[in-house]
Amino acid sequence: MTIPRLPLPLRDELFLLGHDDDNGQPYIDRQALALGLAGAVLIDLFLAGRIALTSKDDSRRAVEQWLHLRSYQPVGDLIADSAIGYIRHGHANPPLREFLLGFADDLYERARAGLVAAGILRQTTRRRLGGLVHTDTYLLTDSRWSIVARTRLRYVAEGREQPDSHTGALAGLVAALGLTTYLHLDEDVDALTAYLAAIAREHHQSVQAITVAVDTAVGDLTTTYR
Repeated sequence: MTIPRLPLPLRDELFLLGHDDDNGQPYIDRQALALGLAGAVLIDLFLAGRIALTSKDDSRRAVEQWLHLRSYQPVGDLIADSAIGYIRHGHANPPLREFLLGFADDLYERARAGLVAAGILRQTTRRRLGGLVHTDTYLLTDSRWSIVARTRLRYVAEGREQPDSHTGALAGLVAALGLTTYLHLDEDVDALTAYLAAIAREHHQSVQAITVAVDTAVGDLTTTYR
């Protein structure tokens, strides 16, 4: 097994920050987290120069953004490369929102499986009611995997480091998904969320558009289940 290199893909860091380190339970709805993971995959592809976003009327609003492949070359990540194939062989130049909703469909399970295969998570089975009920739990093999991502965000929030594009994007997605409270920082949650969102807005416009689209899709999901 190849030891993963830090930093992990944005998708993997977001997955880990979206779960309790102690019991492996997600902090938010899995569908909402999956939408965030889909956005993270797109951001990594954008930062790798594989995709671009275009707008037919140049209004620059996220809901009117369309995905365009700049390169078919794989990036060497199974899930990210499957996203390239999804865009290439599916709906040509799909709308950003359409991609998020479609690609997120089974992404939670695929991301988790990838983390297990990489040795970052381990699967354990708990038996209850005399062995009649089995519950699978996925726990970190080493706490450093989530600590590294959480520490980078803390240093940025405290002004100790300037965020790079990767960390700025992570900050925006954490804010959009409402995960700020689970960073366990001694800060006002609302103020910290606004600050992380502001950090994200200082980076690439396309990253901002993807983050806004995730936020909108999660909001729509929340409205649907009210």
